[in-house]
Amino acid sequence: MNDAPARPSPPWRIGVDVGGTFTDMVLRDQGGGLWVFKAPSVPADPSQGVLAVLQRAVDAFEMTLSDLLTDCALFFHGSTVATNTILEKKGARVGLLTTTGFRDSLEVRRGIRENQWDHRAPFPEVLVPRYLRRPVGGRLDKDGIEMQAVALGDVDAAMAIFADEGVEAIAVGLLNSYGNPAHEDAVADHLAQSGGPPWVSLSSRIAPIMGEYERTSTAVVNAYIAPKVVGYLRDLDSYLHRHGLARPILLLQSNGGAVSVEQVTERPVNLVLSGPAAGVGALGLYSGAAGSGNLIAMEIGGTSCDVMLMAEGQVAVTDELIIDGYHLATPSVDIHTVGAGGGTIARVDQAGLLHVGPQGAGAVPGPACYGLGGQAPTVTDAYMVLGRLRPGPYAGGSVTLDGNLAREAIANKIGAPLGIGVEEAAAGIIRLLEQNLLHAVEHISIQRGHNPQRFTLVAAGGAGPMHGATVARALGCPLAYVPRQAGAFCALGMLHTDVRQDYLAVHFDNLDTVGAETLEQVFEPLAARAGEALAAEGFWGNNAILHRELDLRYRGQLWSIRVELPGGSFDPAAVRGAFDADHQRQYGHTQPGGTIEITALRVTARGLIEGIAPDPVPPATKLPQPTAIRQVYTDHVHGWQETPVYAGVDLRPGFAHDGPLLVEELTTTVFVGPMDRLAVDKADNFVIEIDGRTK
Repeated sequence: MNDAPARPSPPWRIGVDVGGTFTDMVLRDQGGGLWVFKAPSVPADPSQGVLAVLQRAVDAFEMTLSDLLTDCALFFHGSTVATNTILEKKGARVGLLTTTGFRDSLEVRRGIRENQWDHRAPFPEVLVPRYLRRPVGGRLDKDGIEMQAVALGDVDAAMAIFADEGVEAIAVGLLNSYGNPAHEDAVADHLAQSGGPPWVSLSSRIAPIMGEYERTSTAVVNAYIAPKVVGYLRDLDSYLHRHGLARPILLLQSNGGAVSVEQVTERPVNLVLSGPAAGVGALGLYSGAAGSGNLIAMEIGGTSCDVMLMAEGQVAVTDELIIDGYHLATPSVDIHTVGAGGGTIARVDQAGLLHVGPQGAGAVPGPACYGLGGQAPTVTDAYMVLGRLRPGPYAGGSVTLDGNLAREAIANKIGAPLGIGVEEAAAGIIRLLEQNLLHAVEHISIQRGHNPQRFTLVAAGGAGPMHGATVARALGCPLAYVPRQAGAFCALGMLHTDVRQDYLAVHFDNLDTVGAETLEQVFEPLAARAGEALAAEGFWGNNAILHRELDLRYRGQLWSIRVELPGGSFDPAAVRGAFDADHQRQYGHTQPGGTIEITALRVTARGLIEGIAPDPVPPATKLPQPTAIRQVYTDHVHGWQETPVYAGVDLRPGFAHDGPLLVEELTTTVFVGPMDRLAVDKADNFVIEIDGRTK
């Protein structure tokens, strides 16, 4: 906060988010004081970025690392290690045990392509070559009833091959194991007794769903990333513990909840969206401040833009996740990501067309204006040319921006090939980027059946506030909401995140004829497991909440819709009404009186972490003065205008001013267009009223 004291008051909480360009840290103490720190990320070793940002806090507070960690009650961490392991193909050597006759299902995949019109794009390289996909005899029928005993001798034969080939992790994906895990459990026990690799991933535990390919693919990816991801997390947890951290670190999962290191060791695949999923906690925090449960978050960092939607206070969760072409069946926040960030590279192709993204300059060498050796023009370089950023220290002093290097890169790589001036080239980069951002937000809103005009656009990330007003106007959103700590959006969201675990059981039935007793027989073991998991994390009683859900579809449909049981009790009429309403929103029609099938039962367990209310901020008592007035390119209609630049620290609740203007904050810069009006609300965040300029 603006008036935070020099040192925090213990105990405090820390959230650290490792991004593609910067590692962000947020500390909030017991009184609500807030501090934000940034350090460049180190993709080769993310822990270096974590330790570097902790050192910045230590230096700022003039204390030791031990002092910082000893008084830390909760330490949250969002990491890109799982995702990067997949993207960089640096995972373990995996062997797959699968039912005889199904060794090729992993490579055959599904017939449906991600882009049905692009039939030439190759599939990603299969993570387990055919000679390491070994068949195991035995068979369960579709109901999980044993037809043929599992052949453990086949497991021994496969183990001999795995040993010769240096296999480090094993995935087990046997037919119909979602209905009965007995065969996979027997294989796991046999592997443990025979001294096989320590990393064994069972599809029946990781993704107990119907869908042979998705279940097996998830188990394989889990095995592929487990040694590196779990090793990294255990090493970091041990290091922090040795230096004073009393409680194990909490990892952000793809489902938007947190979990301890030991509870995630069996399923590290749940961490593939660790970091971006923390936006759930951030939206929960800002929904109260913005006075709306309908928010669209557009979080733009140095590498990518993550878009998330909250409707009526809820963020949707899906089981369908694709990372670099690999299908994962793991509970994940519905996030749409595109390669559009401050470090996104602009280029001109051989046909003379301008492209922006998806490639990025990353943390090293970064944009040309960083002066770290980067030659490619980026979005950040365009900001410099257009006057939206000023030369000098940036992101808390992490880097220093050089405007001459930005102009040179854009002039040589964009302006010259297109035969236009450097300013026109920079403006083209921004316009094309904002068109990509618009499409990304439409994907998560309009294509999901939501009208953006009912939503407030939350512009977050280091680069988000540069584009919030423009994208909001194109969408028809009346307001753009910019958090004061926009550049540390996910790290702050971690501090407002509950512990969460998800459990699922496949069960087919008819909604109108099934009895509550039948469903309870399936729900009860799921609830028991959920309760045990929360208790192990230290949550019980009023701090442990269980939600029950049904997966439903009309007869003959392929995809299901989740519906939560109102009040946790089964009321077929209420469930049908909720399903029909959601089906109408997503698909534009319903089947009145149609047969609704149950396909699965779910239990979501939440361990409630008490929030810390932020310090109240006193209202403005005097009119702040701009720190500078400079020429800024506003848009293609209004062109270059003299634009006042304000220091964010000077703007208090009650401040309001017509655009155009810029606000320079510690972690971001806010751009307000000529037709818009900026105000600071009671929560000390920025509200941009689209086309709200006073006449």
